[in-house]
Amino acid sequence: MITVTNLAIQFGKRTLYKDVNLKFTPGNIYGIIGANGAGKSTLLRAISGELEPNKGFVEMSAGERMSVLEQDHFKYDGYTVMDAVLIGHQPLWENMREREALYSKDEMTEEDGNRAAELEERFAEMDGWTAESDAAQLLQNLGIPEALHEKRMSELSNNEKVRVMLAKALFGKPDNLLLDEPTNDLDLDTVSWLEGYLSDLEQTVLVVSHDRHFLDAVSTQTVDIDYGKVTMFSGNYSFWYQSSQLALKQAQNQRAKAEEKRKELEEFIRRFSANVAKSKQTTSRRKMLEKLNVEQIQPSTRKYPGIIFTMEREPGNQILEVKDLKAADADGTILFDNVSFNIEKGQKTVFLSHNPKAMTALFEIINGNREADKGTYKWGITITTAYLPLDNTGFFRSELNLVDWLSQYGPGNEVVMKSYLGRMLFKQEDVEKKVNVLSGGEKMRCMIARMQLQNANCLILDTPTNHLDLESIQAFNNNLIGFKGNVLFSSHDHEFIQTVANRIIELTPSGTIDKLMEYDDYIYDERIREQKSRMYGGQ
Repeated sequence: MITVTNLAIQFGKRTLYKDVNLKFTPGNIYGIIGANGAGKSTLLRAISGELEPNKGFVEMSAGERMSVLEQDHFKYDGYTVMDAVLIGHQPLWENMREREALYSKDEMTEEDGNRAAELEERFAEMDGWTAESDAAQLLQNLGIPEALHEKRMSELSNNEKVRVMLAKALFGKPDNLLLDEPTNDLDLDTVSWLEGYLSDLEQTVLVVSHDRHFLDAVSTQTVDIDYGKVTMFSGNYSFWYQSSQLALKQAQNQRAKAEEKRKELEEFIRRFSANVAKSKQTTSRRKMLEKLNVEQIQPSTRKYPGIIFTMEREPGNQILEVKDLKAADADGTILFDNVSFNIEKGQKTVFLSHNPKAMTALFEIINGNREADKGTYKWGITITTAYLPLDNTGFFRSELNLVDWLSQYGPGNEVVMKSYLGRMLFKQEDVEKKVNVLSGGEKMRCMIARMQLQNANCLILDTPTNHLDLESIQAFNNNLIGFKGNVLFSSHDHEFIQTVANRIIELTPSGTIDKLMEYDDYIYDERIREQKSRMYGGQ
């Protein structure tokens, strides 16, 4: 258990929050949400002891162990992958090193023998005999094959290091687990495994994430940082979002009577509780809404960008025809082969693959930026496209300010360009920034503004939620659901796929799996799983 008492965090003259009093108890997973800069990661750092608060203190129950998902991916470069994971259980690691030092002596004294006996007893109590096999299993589940377990961390790619660091945090099932963006760089299958793993824990877990489905699947409580305060309430992200939107609507309707407001909120809680009970999500087993009350629901101060895609012309019946496409990576690895499909009017298609480079290669080919190794593609004559590439670096090698940069991509004067940037939450003082100094999130919002100017009837989106905060993801998601044109996209965001896609095409080295179905049904279909295994050659 973690107890936070009278905590205050201040940087210079800016106070993030003060008088924070929270209790985090075993068996619960706390999803921490808040706008960018609200102090989500800072709260985790204060709780872990990495950051000294300006006031107040954090206590952990006696004898408990805390583990934190570290962000320094080079810290353990001198260790093997296996040792980096074992270090996650520091008492066990220290025990192992001391035992090793004792047993390596040419001669042991009586004192050494007594100490060795103590260490052996404690080693067994900490499940030391199964530690390496447990660590190996964690690594396998997180996509790190056995062949890498004895490699140096310095030999791994950044994506592989991220997974090892997550295994290190999870190893030994610490009493208190702090995870900051644990799904970053994980594929959808690994995220699904992590959801199940965390939901089975009886320890205390605090998690910051921009992945809405992940938060919904694991969180039993939500910690919202808003109004300069840190507030805890029962329920997951979806409950928080929907209830805060309802409260905002009520706040805007000044004529509504207090009793009518209360009845509407109570009815909302009742309906939401019923939906959760029927859900496949793991939170349905935790009765997360038992303690909900109307007083907890209040509007949020969050600002959501105005992402509105409109079509200049209605698309015809011929959208995109792809025949026998093939693409290989620079090292000769086949990304996909024998890929043929026709996109029909109104279809919103998500492309999947075990290799994320496959989707990028396909999008680059159909946008004319890359030659296919084989095959053809043909767009319908009525189709206009707007493309959001995975790598937008080339667009921002410029000294232009935001207004002049955006003016390159569509008609309109300075006022019009500023209105588009304003929709994307750029303030008046921001629009004079040079684009080459923007953050990843700011660049992504610029790219989305650029797409809106194009008024295309087919949107091509390569991992569109990268670098976006929860508010931007939610706004993007909501607009695509209602968009009347075609959408071709890839994503690691489960909720994004589930709510937008009505067709799924999986690219493999030997062809495609092409289904008109919802994503949840796709991933749970045993026949599709068997087909995927065959087409990936047992990978």
